[in-house]
Amino acid sequence: MDKKDVEKAALKAGKKIVEHTPEPVKEKVEEKVKEKAKEKFVEKTEGKLQEKANEASEKLQETKEKNAQKVHGKGEDAKEKLQDVLLSVKDKLSDVKEAGENFQEKVSSSDDKEKSKNKRKIKGANQIKKATDIKSSTKIKSSNDIKSSTDLKSLGS
Repeated sequence: MDKKDVEKAALKAGKKIVEHTPEPVKEKVEEKVKEKAKEKFVEKTEGKLQEKANEASEKLQETKEKNAQKVHGKGEDAKEKLQDVLLSVKDKLSDVKEAGENFQEKVSSSDDKEKSKNKRKIKGANQIKKATDIKSSTKIKSSNDIKSSTDLKSLGS
């Protein structure tokens, strides 16, 4: 027999007792039975509500833990990916820096060698041609104006 069967049997027995008791006692017994039934009902209801609240709390805690694990896992993945990207950027920047240093060395070494030779070859701002100094199409020599070998003077003359 489970708990419900026992309760049903007790309820039936209580009803039978109330039926067979004399009237003055019957009222008192009825009141007591009603009070006890009310107390039992309140206890059961409170117990069920507490049980449901505990279940909901446990489920909420489990869900919270699962979500925390997921977030932590995703955070670790993101951290690793970011570190990989930063390392590749660092490698690329070191390559660029090295290439820049090599280029700087080449430029400075060629400058040192050619500075003495080419100092006079560098034009100043006043030596650069202006638009008015550029020859127009009328000033360009034609084929008649170009000297030939007959126009050149020989050594003896």
